[in-house]
Amino acid sequence: MTNADCRARDEAAYWFSRNRDPGQGDEDRRAFEAWLAADASHRTEYQLLERLWSAADLIPEQRLRELCSAEVRPMPVPSRRRFLQGVLAAAASVVLAGGVTYLFDPFSLRGESYVTALGERRQVTLADGSTLDLNGRTRVTIVYSANRRLVRLEAGEALFSVTPDEARPFVVEAGAGRVTVTGTRFNVRHGEQDVRVAVESGRVLVAGGQGAEASRPLLAGDGVRVAADGAVGPVQRIDIAAITAWRQGKLVFNDVPLAEVAEQVSRYREKTLRVAPEVAGLRFSSVFRADDTNALLVALPRILPVKVRTLPDGSNEIIPF
Repeated sequence: MTNADCRARDEAAYWFSRNRDPGQGDEDRRAFEAWLAADASHRTEYQLLERLWSAADLIPEQRLRELCSAEVRPMPVPSRRRFLQGVLAAAASVVLAGGVTYLFDPFSLRGESYVTALGERRQVTLADGSTLDLNGRTRVTIVYSANRRLVRLEAGEALFSVTPDEARPFVVEAGAGRVTVTGTRFNVRHGEQDVRVAVESGRVLVAGGQGAEASRPLLAGDGVRVAADGAVGPVQRIDIAAITAWRQGKLVFNDVPLAEVAEQVSRYREKTLRVAPEVAGLRFSSVFRADDTNALLVALPRILPVKVRTLPDGSNEIIPF
């Protein structure tokens, strides 16, 4: 392995850990996206870490306890480089000690991870023919096993077109929500405060953190919200074409609160668009290009009693007029 390879692996380990820190801010996110785009090896090494992480989920719980129950000995504080190398080595050793069949049995694990950067849209075709359309700033991990197909939507938004397979349900986990299907087409948006599910065709079952009694069956044209605490809201009729317009590079808002507008727009801007609490509930309707969100900021004061100010860090905030 060359020095460049070692450096890419070290940096991937750093970002893998950093991206799982709840305190990660906008600057960290932008730095990660820049690092990811800087070299093809960066994405390769990062996806390797994601696959190792996913593989550990498939090791039986008792075996995982045995692997993690070794005596812990005091160690000197390692250098940053040695620590990052240790993260990779530990992840690999746990997975391999758990049994190489978890990595190489074609029905035990097909783990892949995908990350999109600011403004990037990407379509991914899975091993079973299902497809994922990923919006910008989206992170997913896919783990296929003998009895189910699991996708973890860790951040962002994706449209799922699922190939039917009664023997292996397709499960999407996002925040506190879980969507289970056998074959359908639906959109999932993992926001800061909730998860939104919208069905284009077929049928899905949405569950939260309150058990099976809180599950909601959804048909084509239905949508539901899962709160951060796992509470599943009522089923509502939705405009699926507007919700999935991002695939054509459009932002379509139909009587949407400004708080939600700001959250969606932030996916296409370098810095988060903020909104003052006093105007967060104002409703907004319009259509804009996703690659020209400045046009939206110019139009807002002409439509609603608000103005847009620039903050010292260069970000924008929508405030009362």
